[in-house]
Amino acid sequence: MTEARHVVCPHCLAVNRVADTRLDDRPNCGRCQNALFTGAPLTLDSANFDRFISRSDLPILVDFWADWCGPCKAMAPGFASAAKTLEPRIVLAKLDTEAATDVASRFGIRSIPTLILFRGGREMARQAGAMRQPDIVSWVQRQLATA
Repeated sequence: MTEARHVVCPHCLAVNRVADTRLDDRPNCGRCQNALFTGAPLTLDSANFDRFISRSDLPILVDFWADWCGPCKAMAPGFASAAKTLEPRIVLAKLDTEAATDVASRFGIRSIPTLILFRGGREMARQAGAMRQPDIVSWVQRQLATA
């Protein structure tokens, strides 16, 4: 029997059930028909953060960043490249800490960039500081292998 995962649509926030064997088939949302995986980091904010994190069965790596932060801007291309490498088994997202101060405060974000890996709606690992694409990928894979 094939196991299914709940995947939150980045466009309409509908929760979709996708069989593990179909994750690599570029599935579309059952409600809005847009692609569930874009190959790019998703944008999270105060309004959609909790639904996205709590309703997805896939691990989600969130980059807590700000527009004024030099290291955040330097890391952005590597983070985007990591999304192409890690999807569809892991979803990458970005949250602007200046626009979503409530979420940043709730997670005690004191320095940026900070990466937090969520699984099953809970924080499972955290890494502060800018990282290159290969370091992001290997860090995530190590965290999931030891979970």
